[in-house]
Amino acid sequence: MASNRCRWCGVELQGGFRFCPNCGRPIASPKPVTRPPGPLGEVDASRLRWLPFLFAAGAIFWLVELAQFAAIVIAPAGREQLNQTLTQAGFSGDQTTLLIADITIVLFIEISAAALHATAYFGLKARRPWGWIAAVVVSGFWSLILLGIPVLVLLLRRTTRHAYGIS
Repeated sequence: MASNRCRWCGVELQGGFRFCPNCGRPIASPKPVTRPPGPLGEVDASRLRWLPFLFAAGAIFWLVELAQFAAIVIAPAGREQLNQTLTQAGFSGDQTTLLIADITIVLFIEISAAALHATAYFGLKARRPWGWIAAVVVSGFWSLILLGIPVLVLLLRRTTRHAYGIS
């Protein structure tokens, strides 16, 4: 049987109220009051807690790649190795210009990838739409690589190579 007093403020209650006429809080009823779920639903939100950390790991991966590449470029032995690779590949033009262009492109890609992963991490952690958008963009780029693997395997098969006249 329900109490005749509000459990919040203690005022005496008459029958038939859903809310206390004094403090406005809900009066306990035998039927529990259900709240609509949040934007993701209660169950989905708890299942997605790991998702931002996946993108944090991606940001760390790209920062490590960036540090490794910078170490190769800065070290004289690394630059010499890059020059030798170009020579062995048959490049006979201005190697310095090509290396600068190559370094610029690689640095841009790695910095952009790290920034996108970090944006996805912070945005997903804060449950912001821009975080979801960044995560979709990052996931789209990764799917290009992952979807490219089966295509590469198909292209490298002997039957496919022969079909295109490559032995």
